[in-house]
Amino acid sequence: MGALKAGIAVVDITPPSGLLLAGFAARTEPATGAHDPLTVRAVVVGDTAIVVADVIGIHEAMSARIRERCPLPSANVIVAATHTHGAPVSMADRLSAEADPAFLGAIEDGCVAALAEAAANAVPVTLSAGLGADPDVARNRRHADGPLDRTLPVLRIRDEAGRLLAVIVSYACHPTVLGADNRLMTADFPHFVRTTIEAAHPGAVAIFLNGCCGDVNIGHTAQASVTLNASATRTFENAERLGARIAEAALAAPEAGLGDTATAGEQWVELSLERREHDLPALAAAWDHDARTAEPVRATVLQHWANWARRYAGQPAGSWAGRVSVLDWGGLPIAALPGEIFAETGLAVRAACAGRPALVLSYADGTPGYIPPASEFGFGGYEVDEAHRFIGMPGAFAAGSAERLALAAKTLLGLSKQAATPRK
Repeated sequence: MGALKAGIAVVDITPPSGLLLAGFAARTEPATGAHDPLTVRAVVVGDTAIVVADVIGIHEAMSARIRERCPLPSANVIVAATHTHGAPVSMADRLSAEADPAFLGAIEDGCVAALAEAAANAVPVTLSAGLGADPDVARNRRHADGPLDRTLPVLRIRDEAGRLLAVIVSYACHPTVLGADNRLMTADFPHFVRTTIEAAHPGAVAIFLNGCCGDVNIGHTAQASVTLNASATRTFENAERLGARIAEAALAAPEAGLGDTATAGEQWVELSLERREHDLPALAAAWDHDARTAEPVRATVLQHWANWARRYAGQPAGSWAGRVSVLDWGGLPIAALPGEIFAETGLAVRAACAGRPALVLSYADGTPGYIPPASEFGFGGYEVDEAHRFIGMPGAFAAGSAERLALAAKTLLGLSKQAATPRK
């Protein structure tokens, strides 16, 4: 014992009321307060780390700055988001809304501070991991029988005296229990996952990491969020109930000891964007026209689309470079992909772990929108055909993009497994 050191830190980044919350086009009024704190949580293991913020996404440029500013090697750090839709706009020039510079600064500085604090307070530790039972919270929102990653990996970190320092839980489900009618800042159900675990283990820090849930939430369609109407299931009470269910499954998860090594790898993937819309000036004019007679929420959506068409008229769709990274903590693989990755892709990456408990993360080191698997393009819909207009990308991700990210992750996982397996 003692060969491996780890540290944990939590930084509060909750801003004052009055900022626009991100994630729902229908919500145009600012936040009125905070239901629970928005935090940044970092865990450093050896010279590798994960830091996760309670925001809808981290821009890839901000991720790069955080990784360069922190005391660890840039290639060894994952910067992720819980993807809550209950936090202010967190990415510059995205989500069809202007981000507050002070809040952007608080996110970036908070991530750097959390990483530095976690590195500074690192102590000798042991790691253990296991899989909790399926909490049965997630639902595929595009297909009734669509794929789900039901896996609930749990990582526990203890000091030399056996005291529990941290419990890290990953689950693949959109934190959108609260809908567009909510105007209180919140981490959504991950807040209740964490508080339930921390209540069971006083002094320990709980960290929630989201999985590949681009097509997964608690059961409503994407279109159900384009409304300001209240819903009996989209309440803080239900968020608490579901978060507690996930936490209780995690608390009951068995555990097996892990090794005392920590390694990291990364690969950059260039992804093509495509624009299936034609004649953007004409589309902008048509959407402007329709917005004048549409009901208010629909008018807001159409206006966002018209603004997008004017912005990118005459420009090529181009491409986007994404970072795929893999950590190996004592034999526990952690794969992190950018964007909103669907369950099918997450399951494909998980399959490459050959039965080992693994964390397969999304919303890491860049959140440029949905990256659907090729199998979903024939179904169209919001995630495939429309979301890039609201997010503010010049085009949608081309078919095959998710598969290229998955291949990069599988390649890195293969190298990680070779490094973690002693040669005979």
